[in-house]
Amino acid sequence: MLQQKLQLKLLTKLSPQQIQTIKLLEIPTLELEERIRQEVEENPALEITDDPITSNGGDTHEKEEEREGGDDEFDKVDFGDDNYINDYKTEDDVPEYALEERSKQEARMEGLSYLNGETLQEHLLDQLRLRTTRKELREVAEYVIGNIDEYGYLRRTAESMVDDYSFQTGKIIRESVVEQAINLIKSFDPAGVGANSLEECLLLQLERKSPTPSIKTAMLIISKAFVDLSQKRYDHIIKDLGISEKEIKAAITEIIKLNPKPGNSWDNSISGNNIQITPDFIVENDNGELIVSLNQGPIPELNINKNFADMLDEYSNNKNNQSKEMKEAAIFVKQKLDSAKWFISSIKQRQETLQSVIHALVEAQKDFFLSGDETKLKPLILKDIADKTGYDVSTISRVSNSKYVQTQFGIFPIKYLFTDALQTNDGDVISTKGIKTILEECINNEDKKNPLTDDRLMEILAAKGYTIARRTVAKYREQLNFPVARLRKEL
Repeated sequence: MLQQKLQLKLLTKLSPQQIQTIKLLEIPTLELEERIRQEVEENPALEITDDPITSNGGDTHEKEEEREGGDDEFDKVDFGDDNYINDYKTEDDVPEYALEERSKQEARMEGLSYLNGETLQEHLLDQLRLRTTRKELREVAEYVIGNIDEYGYLRRTAESMVDDYSFQTGKIIRESVVEQAINLIKSFDPAGVGANSLEECLLLQLERKSPTPSIKTAMLIISKAFVDLSQKRYDHIIKDLGISEKEIKAAITEIIKLNPKPGNSWDNSISGNNIQITPDFIVENDNGELIVSLNQGPIPELNINKNFADMLDEYSNNKNNQSKEMKEAAIFVKQKLDSAKWFISSIKQRQETLQSVIHALVEAQKDFFLSGDETKLKPLILKDIADKTGYDVSTISRVSNSKYVQTQFGIFPIKYLFTDALQTNDGDVISTKGIKTILEECINNEDKKNPLTDDRLMEILAAKGYTIARRTVAKYREQLNFPVARLRKEL
């Protein structure tokens, strides 16, 4: 039976301004610039100014005099409970977050970017136009090129492409024509493009080399013992193919020169063929003193549009002609001014939060910023920075997400500065990154003919005072992208 009743509930609900601040806090510098410009396009009460103090024309003191006398009238305009129209007409319109030395910031900013260039498909199409004038073959080859992935591989069979091509174009083609187009593309640069597997890709590259004994041996190994080669079972290859250790060593030397992903030379996987990493923070070392700043070079300065504020001024002073339409227009203007002020306030709060967090991070990892030595990274978790700054852990997580810091030693993700702790036999606490650095040095300096197993690496770390389990060693090794000892073995 349905009933109606009153019930009181206490709920925690974020205001629109808080939601906006959270979203702005998460995005990196490049996205923030786009987000600001989008907001300016959608909200006519917001504007970008090169000089927010003098952008409205005239002298600031003269504008203050013009505002005097109208404040009492503004207070009489009834827009509901939130009567703070005067807030739009004060010096607070000037954004405090604007950095004073923008030219210096731009000079210091060092973005890592990939320049625009042709894609792999465009490179192949250019070669196709020079290799054939036969219309049917050219059209089919163009379709085949469109099926090549970002690594340069053609993962589809001729039979499957015959059906799809006929369905999309309405033209019936023979499978032999598709195979002819595939073989034509395999002769293009880069060598190995159009292959269906890694084995075929390597063979295509070897076929273009001079047929020396080592090249012939390499082709024999790939075609007859590719599985053993991938598992580095060299003793099986020597036994099955009847070749000497010297011959297989020369062949392996040729194989490792080949490119397993020929399409990687082209930036196909990046949308728009243009990606850029811009540091959000800059840390400079001035004779042992760390100078921390936000990299706000591309961020435009914001201000409240004076024309919109003047509309409210005109409405409040025109008491004899306050029609319904004028009041609705004034309410619309106020809503846009509210939104603009909230947005500027959110940007300011974002800057303050970022400043607070990066200063706490630099203070916690001062030794690393001074030396650049990974082993100097101290154990640090999100809660440590949250306790120092007074922010919630979720806020610290949003700040560290997709953001970078520029140092004299390179650009690092903010998440790189956070690391777990591990206690040594002496009771000292070090970061797991320090353990990984030692592990990496051991593997890089090992005897490649007799690589170190995980058990042996565990013993070496224990001798240095780091007692960790073998499975932990294996986990760290995998995180460092090192394969097992058997796959690291060389002749």
